[in-house]
Amino acid sequence: MIETWALSRDLASGWVVVAAVLAGLSVVLLAIELKRQGGRAAVAVAGSGVLAVAAMFVAVVRPVRIEERGASVGARLLVLLDASRSIDLPADGARLRRDVMGELLPKIAEHFSGIRTRVALFGQEPEPYTGSLEDPHFTAPPVVSSDLSAALEALSRTTDELPQAVIVVSDGRLDRPGSERVGESVKAALGSLDVAVHTVALTRKAPADAAVRAVRMAGAVVAHQPVSITVEVACSGGLECDEIPVVARELHQSAPPVERASGVAKLRGDTASVELELTLDRAGKRIVEIAIDSPDGDEVPENDRRLLTVDVARDRIRLLHVAGRPTYDVRALRTWLKSDACVDVVAFFILRTHDDNVVAPQDELALIPFPVDELFTVHLPSFDAVILQDFDARPYGLSKHLPSLTRYVKQGGGLIMVGGPNAFVMGSYAQTPLAEVLPVSLDGIPRGDAVDLARFVPKVTAAGRHAPVLEPLTALMGLALPEMPGTNVVGDPRDGATVLLAHPERHTASGADMPVLALGEYGSGRTIALTVDGSHKLLFSTFAVDAAGRAHGAFWDALLGWLMRDPRFEPARVALPRGCIAGTPATLEVRAVFVDEGAPAEVVVTRMGTGEEVLRRDVTVSPGGEPVRVPIGSLAAGGYTATVQLQRQGRSAPSRYDFACEA
Repeated sequence: MIETWALSRDLASGWVVVAAVLAGLSVVLLAIELKRQGGRAAVAVAGSGVLAVAAMFVAVVRPVRIEERGASVGARLLVLLDASRSIDLPADGARLRRDVMGELLPKIAEHFSGIRTRVALFGQEPEPYTGSLEDPHFTAPPVVSSDLSAALEALSRTTDELPQAVIVVSDGRLDRPGSERVGESVKAALGSLDVAVHTVALTRKAPADAAVRAVRMAGAVVAHQPVSITVEVACSGGLECDEIPVVARELHQSAPPVERASGVAKLRGDTASVELELTLDRAGKRIVEIAIDSPDGDEVPENDRRLLTVDVARDRIRLLHVAGRPTYDVRALRTWLKSDACVDVVAFFILRTHDDNVVAPQDELALIPFPVDELFTVHLPSFDAVILQDFDARPYGLSKHLPSLTRYVKQGGGLIMVGGPNAFVMGSYAQTPLAEVLPVSLDGIPRGDAVDLARFVPKVTAAGRHAPVLEPLTALMGLALPEMPGTNVVGDPRDGATVLLAHPERHTASGADMPVLALGEYGSGRTIALTVDGSHKLLFSTFAVDAAGRAHGAFWDALLGWLMRDPRFEPARVALPRGCIAGTPATLEVRAVFVDEGAPAEVVVTRMGTGEEVLRRDVTVSPGGEPVRVPIGSLAAGGYTATVQLQRQGRSAPSRYDFACEA
């Protein structure tokens, strides 16, 4: 420690000089005056006067004592540790690369013991290493990416003290920089920084391996529009590769994957790229698998595929509207659909059957045959939803297409069946494949009792009062609804279905109120059953005057939005903030909508493709949209679906979240 004295810096140096001159002048004048007066008291007066002048001078300049402590430090060192998934691969022997990393850490700590050292991880984003260098166990969880360039770019932007050297500990399997021009890429990432970068290899021998090295998409992904995907394939470790088939598949909740694109990567050297043109028909989060058919001798099959969570946008809604006869309800819905520029509608009536006697030859009835079969086979996947309104498929020869319509819903399509004299049981849908898709049962209802013509006013159920789907309607009309001119008779809601509107008097076989509006899930798709054909009364009737007819559009906009999985109409929001790595614990975040107080909820996680349930957990969601963390444990590689169903005053419609867990 070094102690020194210094004058206060409150006064400029010029004022300190002035104070010193005045103090000296005061002493001189005091001496002259004492000499003129003389006497024995002159010495005492002189002493006290000098002390007073000195005290005044000290009070003006205020000297301070300064203590200085210092220490000699070494150069600052930054150690970057690879935290990507590849460190769990074997090293040169039987050990994993993670174990080799753990053995290196104490050696680094000992070798650089006299140097200030900071340790960070690089993968997706650089972050501090919370473990100890003295601990021979590298415990950092693996991440999907291995982006060294991002860590170096972050270093070049920092405002902290810069290191004089960087040590990178990695196995060399990096996303960035690539395998070509590594030195130039590192210099570009560092920018103007003049820092030495050293490397420590975790392994010297690469395993015989063919892998999907990287997947890149050009621009946003929009439903029904092709997007270009670049797949980079690499071979290493002496594995002989010439041509490697590449395929892109879309995963579904309880159905086999559907192939969307394929190609062949022709390797010239160690890497090759292939362009695939991918078209996805459904908006929202879709799980896409990119896989290769690796040659014999591949020692690391885990990286033969990549699972991507793709956010698919929608620029327009494409609907197929099929009606059995022209009614006020059909006209109101069709007019509203065609008034929306964001909706493409293919709508048609079938006004006669094969049994009708029209007293005319068949070739005189239509100049151009309507492509009904083509619509329900080739073009059906291009529609976001199908509306069957008061339509009986049997007399028109369309029953053969009901299995295709069932598969369409199972693979993510939407279906609305609207009531009328030719719908539900009266439409001959009972005991058909399509009956299993509907959110209500049609079993056990005789055709003679399948329609109730008595007028009634639907009642909003407990689940309906808290459902975002009905919120636009109730905001305009409250809980009051117009009188309906009868209803189709249906049975109990299926497991997992949600009843929003019910009949005030009719009951099902179980004694429950008969559903009038029910929502359900089937496979990857959604279905709606509306048993009445009077929704037009929300548009033109004395009841609709107060809302100026806006209630009809609000009602159908919400129904279609729920079918399209529009977040506005989901009762809960689900997210996976940190992604999912196979074998690493993952956590979901659940937020409730329109919940003013805590409510119980059920979280279910199933495996895509098989529908196998891997987790079921009861939680309590927080009010005010606060997130609730739900640990889902360690999952195997694959695609998964998480559904959340609130259970406050009736079960809400489930909110779904698809995600991928990569190996």
